[in-house]
Amino acid sequence: MRTRRPLLPLAVGLALLVAGPVRAFDAAPHADEEVIEVVTTNEDGTARTTKIWIVVVGGDAYVRTGKTGWGQNLERDPDLRVLTATGAYDLRVEFVTDEAARAPVVEAFRAKYGWPDRLMSPLRGRHPKIMRLVERTGGG
Repeated sequence: MRTRRPLLPLAVGLALLVAGPVRAFDAAPHADEEVIEVVTTNEDGTARTTKIWIVVVGGDAYVRTGKTGWGQNLERDPDLRVLTATGAYDLRVEFVTDEAARAPVVEAFRAKYGWPDRLMSPLRGRHPKIMRLVERTGGG
C-alpha cells in the first residue's frame, strides 16, 4: 500500500518561491501592515505557516504569541521566514524578557489592534512571548 505524502511542504515551498527573493529587512514599511505570515519549522522538520499581527516600535518589528505551536518552534529554533506585502525575509527572533522593553510593545499592539487585542489577551496568557524580528547573522 502506498503512503500518501502530505502536500503542505510542497505548498509552503511553492508559496516561498512565489514570494520572491529574500531581501534585507527594514521594519518601517511594515508598521501599517495588519497581518503577516511566518514560516517556522516543526519538531518533525515540516514547515508551519501562521498568520500573525505585527507592530513596529522604535524602528524594530515585533510579533507575539502565547502557548502556540509556532511559538514553541521559535523557542527550539529562532530562525523563521517572514512573508509580507513587500516580500520574503529570512529572519531570527530575539525574545524580549525585560519588562521595561515589553511595555511599549504591549501598548503598541493594544493601540494598533484595539478591542480584538483585548479579546485575545486571555488566550495569550499573563506573560506572552514577545519577539523582536532581527536579521540573521553568520549566513544564517
